[in-house]
Amino acid sequence: MTLAIVTTRAALGLEAPEVRVEVHLANGLPGITLVGLPETAVRESRERVRSALLNANFEFPTTRRITLNLAPADLPKEGGRFDLPIALGILAASGQLPADALSGVESLGELALDGRLCPVGGVLPAALAAKQAGRRLILPRENAAEAALVQGLEVLPAAHLLEVAAHLWGREPLTPQPTSRPVPGHLEVADLAEVRGQHQARRALEVAAAGGHNLLFVGPPGSGKTMLASRLPGILPPLEEAEALELAAIRSVAGQPLLAGWGLRPFRAPHHTASAAALVGGGSSPRPGEVSLAHQGVLFLDELPEFSRSVLEVLRQPLESGWVDLARARVTRRYPSHFQLVAAMNPCPCGHLGDPRRDCHCTSGQVQRYQSRLSGPLLDRIDLQVEVPALPADQLTATTAEEGSARVRERVVAARARQRARGGLNASLSVSALEAACGLSAADRAWLAQSLERLRLSARAYHRVLRVALTLADLVGLERPGRDQLLEAIGYRQLERLLGRQ
Repeated sequence: MTLAIVTTRAALGLEAPEVRVEVHLANGLPGITLVGLPETAVRESRERVRSALLNANFEFPTTRRITLNLAPADLPKEGGRFDLPIALGILAASGQLPADALSGVESLGELALDGRLCPVGGVLPAALAAKQAGRRLILPRENAAEAALVQGLEVLPAAHLLEVAAHLWGREPLTPQPTSRPVPGHLEVADLAEVRGQHQARRALEVAAAGGHNLLFVGPPGSGKTMLASRLPGILPPLEEAEALELAAIRSVAGQPLLAGWGLRPFRAPHHTASAAALVGGGSSPRPGEVSLAHQGVLFLDELPEFSRSVLEVLRQPLESGWVDLARARVTRRYPSHFQLVAAMNPCPCGHLGDPRRDCHCTSGQVQRYQSRLSGPLLDRIDLQVEVPALPADQLTATTAEEGSARVRERVVAARARQRARGGLNASLSVSALEAACGLSAADRAWLAQSLERLRLSARAYHRVLRVALTLADLVGLERPGRDQLLEAIGYRQLERLLGRQ
């Protein structure tokens, strides 16, 4: 046989489209032609495959003209993941492997010059796609544990090209990798009971956890803003299996450990010197950024105004849509970014604007420049805006036991169960589903309209108020929010007062 076709997978972000490696041997001037939009590392596979075949004591058809086509031709191909399928295609086309043994099998892996299989990145999306296609997957042994996270996929790990050939001949079948069920990680996080006082901030933290809302803490230095934010993971429910697998796929593409903190919601806290590309992702072959690594978890931005305004503005689209679309000249990548934004800031550069204990030494111009780094559209997307004042000494030294994270988590889990029955977290409900769930009376609608008009809040803020009010109702087991919940929700939207503006 002079024509062989081997199935493999490309790596395009979280997508793993099918690639057919077509190998044709023909008479003519000896040589290898590789077509199908390969980039540099793929073109170099010709030399790696040649050396691997020869060093594994296979015959390389040096007297034939070899044409390698990676189809579809308009799909970009990157990396060394195509080495193994190219080698198998050459062996099948030259009669050194049975061509029918490649039916129902996908393969990927980089070849060393001696024929060893080397691991590649982004295996989990390829494994998910192989399972959906109903095929087995042959891959390097170092990648087997990652692929085995996909339930129902037959994973065949190998350490050398000779092992793959022996398997396809039926002489020494590869041992399937057992399906992996990772042990959920243990969250080492401080307890909410350690936070003294700050009852309004604690309440807002619980509301944010229950409804998936974005949250902003405003207060002087040392008032406990970062301490509060770091306790949020301790009151969030663990990830479901499908969510954990999706997050693992993102980490696989980003080249990060998959099983660290398995089943736990991520808590990402980039430094304020982070670039826009670090936050949303980037590069010539776009990789996930912090907003995608925080998918299904929390993105904490401390000292919010210290971030560049241009960096903060890139958060607007993922906050609204839950996706990041990274477009480059030749490729476009889409990564999920359903995260909760939790931010902390001082009201002014010195941090003591409105602080009764210490005087503020900032000029009005300095305060205005500091606060203007945060645009109105960005702040409009933050549902809960809460003051965290400096604690009086008697509250700071009090020995009264505060409510712990475990008790708060019980209420959060119960509230989220009500939301799942409704169709999703309140923070991400569609407008029509939100208004149907709230079911405000005509009197409450009129009262709410007057309140929003008086506070000069936007149409987006109106729906944000409804979302928070619905979460407040879920926390106490009410079917619909009432006037008390609407009033409390409006109270979380008064950033002008928190920043000391008149």
